[in-house]
Amino acid sequence: MKIAISRASGSPSYERYAPWLRAADQGVDIVDMHPHSATEAADMLSECDGLVLSGGPDVDPSRYNSEERRPLCQSIDEARDERELALIERARDLRMPVLGICRGAQILNVAYGGTLYADVPTERPSDIEHRQVESVDAMHEVSVEPGSILRRIARTMEGSVNSAHHQAVEHLAPLFTASVVSGDGLIEAFEWGDATLGGKPFLLAVQWHPERLAYDNPFSLAIAEHFIHEAHAYRLLVKPRP
Repeated sequence: MKIAISRASGSPSYERYAPWLRAADQGVDIVDMHPHSATEAADMLSECDGLVLSGGPDVDPSRYNSEERRPLCQSIDEARDERELALIERARDLRMPVLGICRGAQILNVAYGGTLYADVPTERPSDIEHRQVESVDAMHEVSVEPGSILRRIARTMEGSVNSAHHQAVEHLAPLFTASVVSGDGLIEAFEWGDATLGGKPFLLAVQWHPERLAYDNPFSLAIAEHFIHEAHAYRLLVKPRP
């Protein structure tokens, strides 16, 4: 089974996604989309069974009609924005399972019409630390919405997640609903608004980094296991045959 990751190489942080997924299924074959153009990556996705949008630099605010916020950004990779937006569109056409992590959650929200806080400390000050402190992920508590996919995956209504971001969801895209929030009200995870009604491919977006949490944390390996389960189902039941 092949899982596409929008970027899975280039630093020790990027290289943690593969072992996390393989802890759920040792047979997973990782396809790193980073070396490829947007067109190449979108074409290659049809050979895969699931898409993980990994963490990384800031999404260009021009992608959500807020170019004036660009000075609040730390780093922008326009080629990566283009590649990931193309991957999201292709995954939607293929009805493929999608998992967004940190930046991956943010660009999913943008792709479907949502907006971001370009810098949380500036635009939405909080007593909760969401950024890394001296290159170490912050930790904070979160609450899980009843009836959400995340509630079924994590089997808990609250817990602690890691945090390493200075951007976050501002206005959630209309098709989505928040499934996890932090104590200051920031959206920490979202999913389809009508996912329980069926008919849509699996989609989950989390603001934390499950691949960097202890695997026994309910917000870590359980997410990988559920995503791999959805990818297997896609491969068997949905994926177009050659």
